[in-house]
Amino acid sequence: MSAGVVRQWIKSGALDLPLPGGGSTATRWRRLAELAETDVTAGRLAEAHLDAVAILAELDGPAPQPGQWWGVWAAESGNAVLSAREHGAAATLDGTKVWCSGAALCTHALVTARLPSGERALFAVDLHAHGVRPLPSTWRNAGMAESDTRSVQFTSTPAVPVGRPGEYLSRPGFWHGAAGVAACWVGGARAVAAPLYARAAGADAHTLAHLGAVDAALAAADATLKAVADEFDADPLNRKGRAELLARRARAVAETAVDQALARTGRALGPGPLSMDGAHAARVADLSIYVRQSHAERDLARLGELAGATA
Repeated sequence: MSAGVVRQWIKSGALDLPLPGGGSTATRWRRLAELAETDVTAGRLAEAHLDAVAILAELDGPAPQPGQWWGVWAAESGNAVLSAREHGAAATLDGTKVWCSGAALCTHALVTARLPSGERALFAVDLHAHGVRPLPSTWRNAGMAESDTRSVQFTSTPAVPVGRPGEYLSRPGFWHGAAGVAACWVGGARAVAAPLYARAAGADAHTLAHLGAVDAALAAADATLKAVADEFDADPLNRKGRAELLARRARAVAETAVDQALARTGRALGPGPLSMDGAHAARVADLSIYVRQSHAERDLARLGELAGATA
């Protein structure tokens, strides 16, 4: 199961990867892609853990300890609000946090909450602490079901502030993490396309055309991630102000590769793999949900705005 895979990765040191922006970002993302290619859901959970480790390092938060499994719970909803009150170097959390992946799997999480001033701040939470209660799951899709994504309720839960209010979004590393997700999407796309590659020998022209399109899209995504990684390493503090543009480009190209892999593998191979190969069907379902972390045309509109400003 995916949770067991992540625990084994943590125990074995497989998730001891270079921090983004430190000169080895391409290596970090290549490994993320490999993890997601192995298991899409486990890769998604591992990426969040690694993002938390990077955030804690960037914002001088508490250092993760061996064996800990971290999540990053930053989604917000108008129907569920998590509030925070700071007490010097400590804080307490009250309310409900939505879209918490690894709700009952993670040992710790970085959680965004609203201060009385209305500012958004980030807090480190031990999920075994007082007042943490994952709510019953409302998940109804087979895709990403093993990610254990659900709402979590906090009641007078102790927490540690990480960084200054608003710094979670304003820091350069926010865009490093956003592009890291794209690397996982590409790994998932490779896993979905694997049966198409395996069918190449003796395939007809239509199947080969689908494979050619998928291969080109994956190669473009790999090249884009490498170029973006190199730029992040050359400007880790985002002094040139290009981090958002670069991350959005990487995500857009990776999403295109995912779309190509999902659509063309299905069109080329028909219903057989989806109906008779359980592992392939699970990858398709997981990746179809995972890639919806993209905001589709809204993200493309923002990318167009940024690209137009540089013309």
